Amino acid sequence: MVIQGRRITDGEIALIRDLMAKNQDWGRTRLSEELCRCWNWRNAQGRIKDMAARSLLLKLERRGCIELPARQRPSSNHFRNRCVPAVEPAAEPIRSDLSALRPLSADLVAPRSDNSQLFKGLLGRYHYLGHRNTVGENLRYLIRDRHGRLVACALFGSAAWKCADRDRFLGWDRACRERNLQALTNNTRFLILPWVEVPHLASHVLGLIARRIRDDWQGKYAHPVHALETFVDRSRFKGTCYRAANWMRLGATQGRTRNDRDRRIQAPVKDVYLYPLIPEFRRELCAPACSRTEGRAGR
Repeated sequence: MVIQGRRITDGEIALIRDLMAKNQDWGRTRLSEELCRCWNWRNAQGRIKDMAARSLLLKLERRGCIELPARQRPSSNHFRNRCVPAVEPAAEPIRSDLSALRPLSADLVAPRSDNSQLFKGLLGRYHYLGHRNTVGENLRYLIRDRHGRLVACALFGSAAWKCADRDRFLGWDRACRERNLQALTNNTRFLILPWVEVPHLASHVLGLIARRIRDDWQGKYAHPVHALETFVDRSRFKGTCYRAANWMRLGATQGRTRNDRDRRIQAPVKDVYLYPLIPEFRRELCAPACSRTEGRAGR
């Protein structure tokens, strides 16, 4: 089976059981860290992928393959999600032509900064999906106008593990997708603040981010991304801003979730959009492992 992009064999499950049996004083965090070191499971910067390992262990437990030690403390994710700060709306609405707001700036949000709290508060209060902690590689942006006023925010995180129309368009089989998924990022949240009413602002913001996100990703994670994806809930939105920003509609989801192994969970059907960041995006996203490594070393 494949979990967190990693093929798990009976031998690897035996290794996990052996680590737990020999180190019964270890908590879940220590177990995930040591498992990464045993597998040499690291990101492009050489840091161990302990959060991915933790998710992998939880999924193995849910499948009945292992039994994890009891939690030594309450989940920190639950606490952080409860502590999203409240952000009050602006005193006055922003209504004007786009030209009156330009040039806009897209500021990267650093972890544990004041902007990070602001970002969480905006999504928590004004986005219909709310705010959730991100796992894996991600970038967060706050968008301000020429006067320093907040007008939008956007989150890019891990790409969807499977998507039939996307995978068909890219030419991905299972092995190719597993190998190159980290070179694709998903726009999981996009919010124009509710007091901002400016025609064409949303598509302009998408274009502004698209022009810089590849360099931003390289700077943070030591590898680039070659395309952007997003999923638009067609029961709520028409995807107009994505089409205006030249994103391509590839098809639609099947109304299922990633946890729907028995085809029982109903989810909203979403339109699938993709935006290439480089002309040769298909070649890069379908590159064999050796070519991709050589390409990174030569940059």
